[in-house]
Amino acid sequence: MPTQREMLEQLRNGKIVLSPLSFRLLETEPTMLDNRRLDASIEVTWEDKSARFAVECKASSTPKSFQAGINQLKTISLPEGILPLLFVPYLNEKQILTLEQEGISGIDMCGNGIVVVPGKLFVIRGGEKNRFSSSSPIKNIYRKNSSMVGRVFLLRSSYESVQDILLEINSRNLLVERWDKSPMSFPTVSKALKVLEDDLIVGRNNTIRLLQPDKLLERLSSNYQPPNVRGRVSIKVEQGGVELLRKLSKKQGMSAIATGTSSVSRYATMQRGDVLSVYSPRIEKLLDNLPGSRNDRFPNLELIETEDETVYFDAREEKDFWWASPVQTYLELMAGDKRDRETAEQVKSFLLSSSKQAQR
Repeated sequence: MPTQREMLEQLRNGKIVLSPLSFRLLETEPTMLDNRRLDASIEVTWEDKSARFAVECKASSTPKSFQAGINQLKTISLPEGILPLLFVPYLNEKQILTLEQEGISGIDMCGNGIVVVPGKLFVIRGGEKNRFSSSSPIKNIYRKNSSMVGRVFLLRSSYESVQDILLEINSRNLLVERWDKSPMSFPTVSKALKVLEDDLIVGRNNTIRLLQPDKLLERLSSNYQPPNVRGRVSIKVEQGGVELLRKLSKKQGMSAIATGTSSVSRYATMQRGDVLSVYSPRIEKLLDNLPGSRNDRFPNLELIETEDETVYFDAREEKDFWWASPVQTYLELMAGDKRDRETAEQVKSFLLSSSKQAQR
């Protein structure tokens, strides 16, 4: 990633391109009317037309940094005839559209941008690839175990500290609580929070709070991966699967938890099928104690062996049986067919309603 100094040096040397415009650096750290400073002033020319811009330079293209640059340009008092311009390493098409809506020009180091001079110039270009891929998070925090950092904000919308978030995550992870799985670490939570902040999903002031639950659910859904399954067995049991597993749960502790698709009736109006599907870290412990036939053509109980911590995270206990969390249920439904996705909207409403109540 370039530093701000390197970006301004590229501008000074004429290496920033937005055809057919040319840019000339006039001054660094110019003072505006309200005595605040921006990073540079430049002249933009095309044939016999020219205009001057006050430049706010950001060495990051994250949503948080991008929005901070826009806010800075919107609140500063510019001299007459000077227009605002944001300079970042990379602008995607959505960011260019935002700049157009805000009436602010913007350029990047990859050949994308929008420059508007009312009555004189309007140039817009996009689609050039990001040459600074490290401006995106290296780790996908919306997937697998790190997704629990985002998921926990749908249970409580604000926390006093990172330590509070860490404690909440580990206390709701049944594999940590009951199967001696290693708890999540403080650095993992901190790194995930940094990405959530950069994506403007959470914010920090006096507390760490959820800002955009809709956006968080969209990110979790679009990045969702099914659990890593080590084994799967279908059997026919005479007694209801839930009742049998409840009895086993009393003897063995947490031995099984319903999948999201089998838990849907807890959060939406949808009848689940005849087969109860459950996750378990060790299905052989269940099979040794379950009376049933594996060869029956019409099984009513499916056992899925996985140690994927996310499926056990925030499981809900009812009368000695565990059901999947509403978030896990939503994600599994969104990964299903059209009918599942339609039902997922009901679970989404349940989650957003619960999130609003948690903010009160």
